[in-house]
Amino acid sequence: MSVKHSLLALLERGPAYGYQLRSAFESATGNTWPLNIGQVYTTLNRLERDALVEAMPENDSGQRPYRITDSGRRHLAGWFASPVQAADRPRDELTIKLALAVTTPGVDVADVIQRQRTATLRLLQEYTRLKAAEDQPELAWRLVLESMIFRAEAEIRWLDHTEAVVARTGRPEPRPFPQHADESETEVLQEKR
Repeated sequence: MSVKHSLLALLERGPAYGYQLRSAFESATGNTWPLNIGQVYTTLNRLERDALVEAMPENDSGQRPYRITDSGRRHLAGWFASPVQAADRPRDELTIKLALAVTTPGVDVADVIQRQRTATLRLLQEYTRLKAAEDQPELAWRLVLESMIFRAEAEIRWLDHTEAVVARTGRPEPRPFPQHADESETEVLQEKR
């Protein structure tokens, strides 16, 4: 998630101070991704340093609103025009966990998969309940909620697939580490010293 771009998008609506930005972000995402107020102000400071936003004079309550600059608008437009790259996404802990589970002796892979499936099904039920409970949810929240539903459904499908692949192919025999570092590793270690 890009806090930088989220704040720029929110400031496109009009000037706002940190707490307003945090509240608007959390409202738009249905409080799914809580935003630390310190992170908001740290990001605003960086955006100001980079001339993407500018601080306005304090209001009567002592709050300092920020507004987006023309440079910030161009930067935001570029972000909206650029697709999210797979490399931009964080590491997927579940994928890493299962990749290591199939190669770690003593791990019951089927149990790991079943526990995750159960947890994901519970989340899917909760998301579906939330969607049904909302009469006319805000469009932003509806999109976030539906994204979470689709991701949960996809994760369940992937877990089913993974379980079938592991059952069909069996687990690979883990390869032990070599007793001695090969020459290239030794050279790299010596260069670092």
